[in-house]
Order: sequence, then structure tokens, then C-alpha cells
Amino acid sequence: MKNTFSTLALFLIWSGLAAQITTDDIDLLICKEQEAHQRNFTGIPVLTNPLTEDFDLKYYRFEWYIDPAVYQITGKATVYFQTLTDNFSEIHFDFSSQLGIDSIRYHGQPVTGTQSGDYLLTVPLPSALPAGRLDSLTIAYSGAPPSSGFGSFIQSQHNGTPSLWTLSEPYGAQDWWPAKNGLDDKIDSLDIFVTTPAQYRAAGNGLLVQEYASGEHMTYHWHHRYPIAPYLVAISVTNFVQYTDMVPLSNGVQLPMLNYVYPENLTQAQNGTADLVQVLQFYDSLFVSYPFYEEKYGHAQFGWGGGMEHQTMSYVINFGWGLLAHELAHQWFGDMVTCGSWQHIWLNEGFATYLEGLTRERFQSPATWYSWKANNLATATSQPSGSVMVDDTTSVNRIFSSRLTYSKGAYLLHMLRWKLGDEDFFQGVRDYLADRRFKYARTPDLKAHLEAASGQDLTGFFADWFQGQGYPSYQVQWEQNSRNKVFVQIDQTTSNNSVDFFEMPVPLVLRGAEKDSLIRLDHAFNGELFEVPAGFAVDTILFDPDLWLLSKNNTVAHSDIVGTREPAFGADAALYPNPAGDFVRIQWKGLSDQLTGWQLFNGLGQVVGSGEVNGNQQEISLSGLPSGSYFLRLITRSSEQLPLHFVKK
Repeated sequence: MKNTFSTLALFLIWSGLAAQITTDDIDLLICKEQEAHQRNFTGIPVLTNPLTEDFDLKYYRFEWYIDPAVYQITGKATVYFQTLTDNFSEIHFDFSSQLGIDSIRYHGQPVTGTQSGDYLLTVPLPSALPAGRLDSLTIAYSGAPPSSGFGSFIQSQHNGTPSLWTLSEPYGAQDWWPAKNGLDDKIDSLDIFVTTPAQYRAAGNGLLVQEYASGEHMTYHWHHRYPIAPYLVAISVTNFVQYTDMVPLSNGVQLPMLNYVYPENLTQAQNGTADLVQVLQFYDSLFVSYPFYEEKYGHAQFGWGGGMEHQTMSYVINFGWGLLAHELAHQWFGDMVTCGSWQHIWLNEGFATYLEGLTRERFQSPATWYSWKANNLATATSQPSGSVMVDDTTSVNRIFSSRLTYSKGAYLLHMLRWKLGDEDFFQGVRDYLADRRFKYARTPDLKAHLEAASGQDLTGFFADWFQGQGYPSYQVQWEQNSRNKVFVQIDQTTSNNSVDFFEMPVPLVLRGAEKDSLIRLDHAFNGELFEVPAGFAVDTILFDPDLWLLSKNNTVAHSDIVGTREPAFGADAALYPNPAGDFVRIQWKGLSDQLTGWQLFNGLGQVVGSGEVNGNQQEISLSGLPSGSYFLRLITRSSEQLPLHFVKK
């Protein structure tokens, strides 16, 4: 009976007020997020509900009463929807059955809804609607919501003061409001009205367009006119203090950065958000304009161990550089463009992680940028298996894997930047953002725009690095002849047999006593031999010193490489075709009386064929030999050798 009385009393307070309203650091971040996932996640339905696929969400008007000292929500949700099928006779919402329905009104008249299972609300309509009809209904409800995921509805305290917040990613919107819980429909616009005891403030999405008192309560009206994924709708209520930083954008807009913080953390917050101004300007100029520039960006402090990129207002536990940069990046990657499946969550988290890294490159020391790369590289290669693509979307630990979704996802982008070059990489990303603006996206969308910008086919890259598991380990051998030509042979092994070879351009630095030279070798197969005209004496070769590649346990050795020693005599020899098919033909001049035979070696230095020579040409069959790199030696009477390198397709 106590609970019933409490619910009724809160509803009466809320109803009276609502009547006045007219209709019009990255490592720590990941660690904390992982802890929260493991602590809070409970099993709930995770796939798009097929019963909600027959209508399109247009608008929500939320009216909530929240007292952060009480674990309770009392409210109304008015939803405008457009039918997608004929004979639309009932509407379904993902909505927790732990919350009680107080009333449902359709065209001002009461209708009856049915709650079934754990998360289904069905509302039959008085008459069937045709496809394309815009309609609406209002659901009033109350109760103590369940809390899933990271803690979709949480009551807590800071410094002895009650606080309450929501965090719906990935599946928690249905815990506290009637939603479509999949990644297939964005709400075109919404209004949020939060009424709370007067000592508290309420944070929300969009612009705060009105706040007013009624007795001992305050009502805050947030107005948002951009498409929004359901899991990004959020509120937070406590005794916030507020301040605003102004950010000049590239389009001439002065963007307000509105910050709601705990009073005891005001100084820390002001220092942190002041530093973020330059980061927001950096993202704004590097990609496309800040997506929600007609409204705001901001922060609301909360007690969860990390941050959450709620649209236009990220929720953060503190104001460190890495956390703020990460959550800000999500306004482009996650909010404006949202992953269209939890299998593709790296489009949110991999990008946000990489952009946080780019701020280290842009604003901090080279050592800090190197450390960021080294740390993420170590995390991504700490285990031999696992793909960036999420293979189990029922597991929040798998969806938000720090190793695969965050670090390996970020390194996938870093390698694309290396492979394509800065100009094509960033142009492709800008085109992707422009094309999927305020929509959902999947990995093939990004791939298509990067291919269009660069002219490269990235099918193999994404097969290896997005779908495939593991990483390569490279073995490099090199030697230099008297003419300062450097011969480099590259092999690789892979940590997981899902990928037999990672085809990537390999960066090496040739280092001499007075000179260094960075070279880029397009490594296409094991045993591939490269001839580099260094032009100076090389003392050592460094493998990927700037950490462009996701790899581990790489080795570089100075040693003899089969077939690279130049002959003492001069000769005019030609080998063709190269690359070869089932045969290779060699012709020579001025050597007929000197040559005695030939030997064929594979990339491992093993003899795979030999024979005598006659005349001034020879055709050698390659039938039965695998594709790869080969060396043909022509042997003279004085045992001098003429090496010729070719590739069999």
C-alpha cells in the first residue's frame, strides 16, 4: 500500500504541473566501462522487434516527474507515428511490463493496452489505418523501472545529494519509456519536460527553451529538432550548477557548450571543458560541421564509471582530456551517424577511440601520440583471436570489448589512413558522414566511400581486418650489395587461421651513419623480394617505427638472401613474362659459351628445378609450382651466377 500511495501522490503532483505545459583518459574510460558492463548487464531481448517494423517514429513528447531521492518515474509519452502498411490495426512498443499503465488515450478517447512478456505493449486501435497515415496516441505510466545494460535507470548520490540518471545503451530505452528499441528508426524530433523538486535541475537533449517554477517544483523543457536513436534519449537530475563555454565553429556559429556539474567539482570541470573548446573546433574542421550546431553541445556529470554520448549532452564522470575527447567524437560517430547493428558498433567506438588519439597527435607531444598508439596496439594484440565485427550481440562484454571494438577498431582506421593516405582517408570519412547524416550506417557504407575517394578496392582489407581474426607477425631479411642496392624479403605468420595472409603496405626505415630513408613496400605474398636503390650504406633496418600496422613479434635480420648476389661479369639477359604463368622464358646475349645450366629456387631458398642450357634462350615450365616469388640462377663455367627474380601468379 505504501508504494501505491507514493505513486499516486507523485502522479497528482506531476499532473498539476504538466497541465501548465502547452503541446507546442581513454584507458581508464575503457576499463571503467568494462567494469560497468560486467556489473550491470542482464539478459534482455536484443534484436529488433518485428512487431514494431510497421510504423515510422516521427515525434515524441515526454512529460516526466522525477524526484532523484525516489527510485520512481511517473510520466506521459505522446508519440506521433506514420503507418507503413495497410490495415494497421494495432501498434506495438518495446516497454517494460514492470511499469504500470495508468491510461492510454487515442484522439482524446481512452483505449486499452495489453502488456505481455517482459517488454511488449500492444495497443489495439478502434479502426484500421491505411499506409502513410500520420497519427498519435498518449501513454501515461508510472513505477520503478528495471535497470539493464550499463544501468539504464539509476538512483545514486554525490556528496550526500540524491541524483538520478538514465543510460539506455544498448537496449535500455524500453526499461523506462515506450520505445522502438532497434537500430532501424530514428525519432525525427522530441520535446522533454521534466518536473522535479525545486532544489534540483534536469538535463536533457537539445535546447533548454523554458524553465519555470510551480510551488515547490521546477519544470525544465528541452526541445530537440534533430533525428535521434532511441538509446540516446536521456535525462539526469540532481543539484547541478551550470556554466557555458562558447565555441566559434567553422560555419560562423557561436556554439554554446552547456555544462551541468556537481558543485563540488566545478573548478575541475571548468578547466577540462576550457581545453575541449579547441578539440571541438578540430573535429569541426577535420570532418563536417558540428552536427547539432543549431542547438548545443554540453556535459552533465553523473556517477557511472565512464561516459556516455547522449545526443547534444554527454554524461561524464569526470573532465579528463581523453574522456571528453572520446565522448565529443561520438556526436559525429554514433549520434549523427549511428551504427545500424550492434555487430558494427566499431563505427561508433572505434572512431571515437581513434579521434581521441588524433587529438593526442594534434595537440600533445609526439611521445604522447606514440604512447597512445603503443597502448592500443598492445591491447588489440593481447590475444591471438577475435574480430572487430561483433559475433555475439547478446553479450554486452562482446559488444563493448575494449580489445576488439575500441582498440582494434581504432587501429583498423589507423591502418586505413596509412594504406590510403591522409587526403583520401579523411575525404572518404567526410563523404561517409555526409551521406549517412542523421541515419544509421554499417561497415559497407564506410567501405564504399573510402573506395570511391581512393580508387582502391578494399574488399580484401575488410575481409581480413573487420571480419577476420588476429594479426600478423612479420619476418624481414635484408642484405645490401656493393652498389648500395638493398634487397628485402618479407614473410609473415598469422595469429589465427581465419586469415592466412594480411596484405598491407609495410613501412621500413633504412638507417645509415648519416642518413635515414622511409620506404613503403606493398607486401602481397610470403617470400616477396623487394629491390630498393638505397643510394647509401645501410647499417640497420627498422620495422614500422611509427606503429602504423597492427602486428606483433616482428623480426628483422641482416642475412644472405638467395638470388641477390650480383655477378662479376656483364650480361644482357631478359626474363619474361613477369609475373609468369605456367612457364617463364629467358634470353641472353654474349653468354652462350659461358653458361652451363640453371637452377630455380622458391622464396625459401629451396631448389625446385634445374637443367642445362642450350643456345641463347631457355623456356622453363612452372607447371605444378605454387604462386609466389622465385629466383632463377644461370650458372657459368667459372661458377659465377646470374640471379633473376620473378613472380608466379
